[in-house]
Amino acid sequence: MIRFNKIWKTLLLPFIVMMSCQKENYNLEPAIDKSGVKFTVVQDLAVDPGGNTVILTNETQGVLPIWDYGTGRSTRMRDTVRFAFKGNYMVKFSVLSGGMEVKMDSVPIVVSADNLSYVQDKEWIDLTGGPGNEKVWLLDTEGKMGAGPITFLNPANLSEVWWWPGPADVYPGVMAPGDYGSMTFSLMGGPFFRNEKLIEGGMKENGTFSLSIATKTLTLNGATILRSYKPSKNGITGVSNWSKYDIIEVSENSLRLGVLRDKDVDGEGPAILVYNFISKEYSDNWVPVETGPDEGFNPTFKRGELLSMLAGSSASGRIWLLDGSGNAVDWIGKGKGWTKSSNDSRDWGWNDSWDAVAGNSWILFDRLGGQNYTRNQNGIYTRGQFTINEETNEVTLVGNTLIQNPDSWMNPVKNVFKVVKAFPGKEASKGIWLGTSYTAEKDEWFAFHYVLGSK
Repeated sequence: MIRFNKIWKTLLLPFIVMMSCQKENYNLEPAIDKSGVKFTVVQDLAVDPGGNTVILTNETQGVLPIWDYGTGRSTRMRDTVRFAFKGNYMVKFSVLSGGMEVKMDSVPIVVSADNLSYVQDKEWIDLTGGPGNEKVWLLDTEGKMGAGPITFLNPANLSEVWWWPGPADVYPGVMAPGDYGSMTFSLMGGPFFRNEKLIEGGMKENGTFSLSIATKTLTLNGATILRSYKPSKNGITGVSNWSKYDIIEVSENSLRLGVLRDKDVDGEGPAILVYNFISKEYSDNWVPVETGPDEGFNPTFKRGELLSMLAGSSASGRIWLLDGSGNAVDWIGKGKGWTKSSNDSRDWGWNDSWDAVAGNSWILFDRLGGQNYTRNQNGIYTRGQFTINEETNEVTLVGNTLIQNPDSWMNPVKNVFKVVKAFPGKEASKGIWLGTSYTAEKDEWFAFHYVLGSK
């Protein structure tokens, strides 16, 4: 399995920013004449008697080399290309000089024998099925692998997931459920790639691909992956280069490819868009696992049991803390949550400001002379009462709220919440989930997790 370790930062073309605020003349150096460009394309027959190993060398200083060898491209001064399959290849070479591309005559390469050792690594086999085979991949729009079709990563912090929709979720305007077509990676006579984009007007593309295990990148030539339907700010219009992809993961049944959204569209800035694919074979044989809701969802209490859980006995009280170091927030859709820890939504949901609030605040339910509620918000105490509707498991705080964070969009401003998940008799170890808002179209509760504590 390959996992994403770093963002590729390759400058393909230099550019000059010309400002017109002053009347000045900016002159580029003249482009180099074709006769002044020196380069070599040499087959290393000592390494591969069939000519599979080809060494590309640019011997011209002060220019940017551009290589196109059929199965991939390069801008290195010196590069080594390995052709796994016999056949006739053409190496195209040009240089960028003086703001112009100077093209040289192509160099034909004849590879007389296969060397399949170059495509025998596990990653090649996972991607293609191995030499003489091909593998078909589909976008995981139904969440059969659990991740859904698209994930957004922070390019400055790859452990930070900006958006990872659940299996039944849809990111508005970006990736609606449906059949987007298929894409095929083939090692039948060469590293060939083809697709059929049913959403994008039934477009079909044919090309080649190259896989670099060392840099964990995949390059497509003459085609692109299946992708978002609409050219939205989070999709097609924000990406400059649809040829090169970071391999976030590749395994027998899962392929996750990241592409850099480098354009600042509508103020959203850069992001890594990760497209999540599953093999067609896995999809065709997938059987949904019918599971019930999370443990404790929509709990049933005996008369007075919820009051005892919140406040303890009639002569005591209970302090509750936000579970910031564990799993403080969740979106519980159709009875199922998706977060396992607060880091699952870190920064775009749970963040450092919530950590600070959770570490210095608590709530208290007690039954001393009535049903009383106290909130300690960073050392500021507010007191009132609370009532319980045992028919709906709703709790109303009179003149008060749960712990607050006005700087966060998740700030719970309502004074009524619902006990979404609870564990009678196990609250000391499992806590309680308090739902502060409900989205009917998703049958989804937004809930905070509180655990018993002492202050």
